[in-house]
Amino acid sequence: MGERRPRLALTCGEPAGIGPDLCLKVAAELARQPASWDITCLIDEALLAARARQLGMEVPVSPCFSVQHVPLAAPCEAGRLDPRNARWVLTLLDQALAGCRDGRFDAMVTAPVQKSVINDAGIPFTGHTEYLAQACDVPLPVMLLAAGDLRVALATTHLPLAAVGAAITGPLLDAVLDILQRDLTRRWKLPQPRIGVCGLNPHAGESGHLGREEIEVITPAIARARARGIDASGPWPADTVFTPRSLAQLDVVLAMFHDQGLPVLKYAGFGNAVNVTLGLPVVRTSVDHGTALDLAGTGKADHGSLVAALVLAARLAGSPAP
Repeated sequence: MGERRPRLALTCGEPAGIGPDLCLKVAAELARQPASWDITCLIDEALLAARARQLGMEVPVSPCFSVQHVPLAAPCEAGRLDPRNARWVLTLLDQALAGCRDGRFDAMVTAPVQKSVINDAGIPFTGHTEYLAQACDVPLPVMLLAAGDLRVALATTHLPLAAVGAAITGPLLDAVLDILQRDLTRRWKLPQPRIGVCGLNPHAGESGHLGREEIEVITPAIARARARGIDASGPWPADTVFTPRSLAQLDVVLAMFHDQGLPVLKYAGFGNAVNVTLGLPVVRTSVDHGTALDLAGTGKADHGSLVAALVLAARLAGSPAP
């Protein structure tokens, strides 16, 4: 991209949640201190203005921040979900993704959505990660969360715990490890990423006494990855891989399921962590939290994670941090 300023698409997410509040706080920060990238916020202009009035502020004016108006389907009240606006939330994603794919945007950053109200509207939806992968015809996205130098990727994402064991297969781990190797090399500029692969069971199966997935599935996948030139190690017991001494040897930890890795990541960096979708043809980052309906319109929502997501998106799109 040379010296061109990265152009980031920012979707406001669930209109009744804190997304509009966060967009306003980011705009206010950019008005005070411009960044080295430009943001186009996809939102209903009237919603943004109404939320600004509720927060007792004007819509900030900044050369780094512009609005792409997408009209709501129904009026919106902070903190009150309305299934009539569910399709609108997805339209924001569709427009941001289309802009990334046709070159108008260099990356997309997403504020939180409310999965339940989208499903209540009759639209099957498990999350941003899966939705964007389907829209891009990508068979396997990989969710990675980053908080500073701590990176945690997930082999499985939004599955019931009872379904995880059957989902951990050799082909799945082969594909996930390949995506981690490719995107950490290409996006993060890590020439040889060191990937620590967690076991599934306590103590990584205790030599088969606490489960055989490590012996039958995970260890062979690590061996195949190493044969392909990937610096994968493990299986690591999940209760020891996150110690400072172990993490010093790794660039990313691959957890087998959502709540194996993300509680540690969020404890270490909640409010400043970033969700990144790997395996897509575009750069996509997001906040590490939900819609916080109880905080919408109160001014109490912390925009730190959204700022971190914007900074990382600009960096992954080829920009130095501001």
